Amino acid sequence: MQQDAEDAQTLKGSNTVKDPDEWTTGQEPMTGAQQSYLKTLSEEAGEELDTNLTKAEASKRIDELQHKTGRGLAN
Repeated sequence: MQQDAEDAQTLKGSNTVKDPDEWTTGQEPMTGAQQSYLKTLSEEAGEELDTNLTKAEASKRIDELQHKTGRGLAN
């Protein structure tokens, strides 16, 4: 777990972390993992799940719902 946190911190300063709008696959349908996590976050936030999001849209929505629910945010 500690190594994962260190790796994530290292990536923050690199060019491997891109804005979802710049993803070459961003317009593809969201992944199963994204949909599953969005379902959980949506339920916790009391919001509807939009199952027709692209990968990029799903990533942005995950960020929004994480902020709303406090889930997945570093302490």
